[in-house]
Amino acid sequence: MSARPFDDLTKATDQQVLVKLKGNRTISGVLKAFDVHLNLVLENAEETSCKEDGTEEKEKYPKIMVRGDSIILIAL
Repeated sequence: MSARPFDDLTKATDQQVLVKLKGNRTISGVLKAFDVHLNLVLENAEETSCKEDGTEEKEKYPKIMVRGDSIILIAL
């Protein structure tokens, strides 16, 4: 890990990442781009939503843009 988080994100470009979002959702995919607001572009992404009854719902996207203010964490 480097001293600056954006350096780590730059190194993670074209790599698989896991993004935890507000509302019990996660998205895993290949990081293609990001900006200073942590808006992300992911390719070959899969979103997993956890429902209140304990079931999971999954959906796949060839490309998805994730708004930075909905992100809780990014695992590289």
